[in-house]
Parts: sequence; structure tokens; C-alpha cells
Amino acid sequence: MGREAGLPLPYRWQQPVNHIQEGETAMKKKILIVEDNPQNMRLVEMILRAKNYTLLRATDGQEALDVARGGRPDLILMDIQLPKIDGLEVTRRLRKTKAFRRIPVIAMTAYAMKGDKEKAIEAGCDAYLSKPINTRELPRVIAEMLRQRQKVKA
Repeated sequence: MGREAGLPLPYRWQQPVNHIQEGETAMKKKILIVEDNPQNMRLVEMILRAKNYTLLRATDGQEALDVARGGRPDLILMDIQLPKIDGLEVTRRLRKTKAFRRIPVIAMTAYAMKGDKEKAIEAGCDAYLSKPINTRELPRVIAEMLRQRQKVKA
């Protein structure tokens, strides 16, 4: 009929939120996803919703600037190839603002070429992930970046 009382659910993703292990990143952090490809946006949203993050979204560089300034995210996932303003320029502009100097920015691109990681870091990105998105690596990198930011704030 159902599971016996007291037995844990078999999969971690089925555990109630109040059973999150101590030391994990607080789950209601706000993440801005900047991505112009609808399939990639859906994939990232699905991965992050499963981790209970609050999600903001933007599909071009100008919208990313507007949403970031209005939404004050805890972390930004930044596609590099964007309409209107590319992701590196968006990151540069955000970094010039005191409020965004310490917000982690993770660059994501499908066009991973030699030197791209260095360009992303020079623009102010804290990490660099190539596409296709690794569904296990992305939440791990995000959690680590948020933990590091929390330590800096403390």
C-alpha cells in the first residue's frame, strides 16, 4: 500500500526538503539563468528546480542586465553567445557595479575553443562550463560556488 513508517524513501531526490544534510547550501538561493536556447534553458531549469533554487531567467544580454539589477541573484549562469550583448560584456558591466563584484558568475558555452576559458575569467567569470551541460557537474559547481560565497560573507 505505501512505505512502512520510519523507512527512508529510496532516492535522495524523494527526500523531504527538511531532511537536507547539514553543510549543504541553503536551497532557496536565487539563480539567474541567462540562456537564449530554449532547450538549454529548459534543461537547466529542470536541474535547478530539482534542487529547490529560485530561478530568474533572461534570453539576451540586455535582459540579463535588467533582470540581474532588479532580481539581485545569488549566482548567475551566463551563456557567452547571446543576442544584443554577449555574455562576456554583460559580465564586465555587472562587475563594474559594487553590488555584483562578488556574485558568482559561471560562464557556459557550446563553442568551447582554446583560450575561451581565459577570456571568460578575464571578463570576470568565476567558473567556465562547456555545453552540452553535464547534469551532475552543474549542480555540484553551483553548490560549491554558493558555499564559497557564503564563507566570504560570514
